[in-house]
Amino acid sequence: MLGSTHGTFTTDLRARVVACGEPDRATVHGVTAVPGDLDVSGRPLHAAVPDLDRFFRPESVAVVGASDTEGRPNTGITRQLLAWAERVGARLVPVHPTRTSVFGIDCVPSVGDLTEPVDLAVLLVADPLPVIEQLAETKVRFAVAFASGFAETGEAGAAAQERLAAAVRRSGIRLLGPNTNLNAFERFRDDLEGPAIALITQSGHQGRPVFTLQELGVRLSHWAPTGNEADLETADFLSYFAGRPEVGAIACYVEGLKDGRSFLLAADQAARQGVPVVAVKVGRTETGARTAASHTGKLTGADRVVDAAMRQFGVIRVDGLDQLQDTATLLARARAPLADGVVVYSISGGTGAHFADLATAAGLDIPTLPQAKQDELHQWIPEYLNVSNPVDNGGHPVGDWRGRKIIDAILADPSVGVLICPITGPFPPMSDKLAQDLVDAAEATDKLVCVVWGSPVGTEEAYRTTLLGSSRVATFRTFANCIGAVKAYLDHHRFTAAYRSPFDEAPRTPSPSLRKAQALMRPGRRLSEHAAKQLLRAYGIRVPREQLVTSAAAAVRAAGLVGYPVVMKASGAQLAHKTELGLVKVGLTSASQVRDAYRELTDIARYEEIDLDGILVCQMVGRGVEMVVGVTRDELFGPTVTVGLGGVLVEVLNDTAVRVPPFGEREARSMLDELRGRALLDGVRGAPPADIDALVEVVLRVQRMALELDGDLTELDINPLMVLPRGQGAVALDALAVCR
Repeated sequence: MLGSTHGTFTTDLRARVVACGEPDRATVHGVTAVPGDLDVSGRPLHAAVPDLDRFFRPESVAVVGASDTEGRPNTGITRQLLAWAERVGARLVPVHPTRTSVFGIDCVPSVGDLTEPVDLAVLLVADPLPVIEQLAETKVRFAVAFASGFAETGEAGAAAQERLAAAVRRSGIRLLGPNTNLNAFERFRDDLEGPAIALITQSGHQGRPVFTLQELGVRLSHWAPTGNEADLETADFLSYFAGRPEVGAIACYVEGLKDGRSFLLAADQAARQGVPVVAVKVGRTETGARTAASHTGKLTGADRVVDAAMRQFGVIRVDGLDQLQDTATLLARARAPLADGVVVYSISGGTGAHFADLATAAGLDIPTLPQAKQDELHQWIPEYLNVSNPVDNGGHPVGDWRGRKIIDAILADPSVGVLICPITGPFPPMSDKLAQDLVDAAEATDKLVCVVWGSPVGTEEAYRTTLLGSSRVATFRTFANCIGAVKAYLDHHRFTAAYRSPFDEAPRTPSPSLRKAQALMRPGRRLSEHAAKQLLRAYGIRVPREQLVTSAAAAVRAAGLVGYPVVMKASGAQLAHKTELGLVKVGLTSASQVRDAYRELTDIARYEEIDLDGILVCQMVGRGVEMVVGVTRDELFGPTVTVGLGGVLVEVLNDTAVRVPPFGEREARSMLDELRGRALLDGVRGAPPADIDALVEVVLRVQRMALELDGDLTELDINPLMVLPRGQGAVALDALAVCR
């Protein structure tokens, strides 16, 4: 299974269906599931969306360990919770065994003495486990545990956290934490309008820059500090926020994913709703992954798989907190683009050329404006200045009525969806007039207007008041952040416009191939090439004509049946790399060559002490493009599918793309487009184009195998998969499979 939470969900689901005697439905953690909600391997196909309304806006809050003794940590927390409860309209009930009141509010000695239902219990105790067990007898819906010393501290802490998680599962309560903080109970400004950013962080301090955006006029609606995620996790808040009408974008700081499958289901939920998700995910390097694990006690996952999975489901991954702020803000506030074209408008030819160069390198479309539009712009801009894009106004038109005319004319062009004006430094009064014209134009158009204010000071009136005072202009401080955010904005809207959830198309029932394949599995063992090819054949993947033989005479007969020329290879479960040992003979054209090859192959195997199940006599397949297609099992996401350039240099080239099932044909084709050697498939130096359709079909069949044999198949490696010229198919010349 994919992790503790996912395994629990699946096990609980099946157990409760049987226990209830209702084979058609079950309820787990408040989520109703039916058999059609599970894929062929028994995993959920839809996000479990918890009802967190009463967490963020409870009617009543119990504070266990409340205090009003000055100087004690619990006193400051109690005071903050009192202020928060007043803001959200909740009644606060202090719980303390020896106090009669806290801050003038009557206390109860224990949670067992609560006389009415409580929505949220905040646990200010060193060991939350006994309190959770007591709360199991109440009707408390949510609890928060601040205590540290759990999975982030090592094996003993992880064991303590598992005991806590088990108690939470038994109780039916949903728990935030442990090792969390007060971020969920911060003061959010209620005087800001427009779509909001919802924030999810596993480190409270790393969320501060996004939270502080409120001081620049950016609305925030929620902050979920997930901590160690013994129960409630990033995925729960992600799927919940995706359904909130006030949320325009979700910003995440993720150190480790608790369950890869749950995260992808939540990202799918956001993609269905068209809500952008922007994430910093720690763990690009071994050092980052190790540090994150020590902080949160969770798996970080193979970063290459994490990166691919996020892109696959539309999650926009950024590296810096400044990028997280800028990209989330733009995506939350900007309307959908009317066109993909970007125009760079500046008062300096150097500035425009520099910015356009960087933007083009990043993949933005900087179209040449039509001649008619250029002629129109030259009404206000001198003829000797370039206005094809980037548009250089020379400076002087900015200071008078011409400035606004130029901006409006650019925005009126139907090919333009975004106007970007880099202002590298203040030059009042012209920069003040330019900033105001940009703001006024942005208010009058549905197109996106961006400004890069390059001054390191940031106290200028044009910046602090004019630009930041506008909710329609997206203001940045660096070229890189502006370009990255605009690209993410255009990519997001292209992605969601074409999005079809792969979970809707995932197989729910086994294929006829599964039974044949299961008969070939050898638990805990590697399959020989011959057995691995039988596995491929069971799933309709083409392999060469071949026979497995155990004598020289049988090899000669097999060659006659297969047809000369032939290839002969040793076949055994121990063999992973045959070529290096001289255990492959190619281009044999006679019976004598076949007999000699048989003796040589068996002699080498005997000398190397390799157990063989025989010698393969194979059809020699024509030349094509050598590819590799495989399955590996990721610690977080389960089975993953890889495609890339294959052959004996596969490790040297390292030119591969990876996806997490399920995915469809479009995603399979996009994998090929990621390859540096993609041009080889189109035909180079006189070679014919390869049969890309056949290659895509193999990738999809391998994916089906990965899903259906999840739990039985640990690794599959088809290398080389010979992709023949267009219309001739693809043939798996060699294969390796490892059973779980």
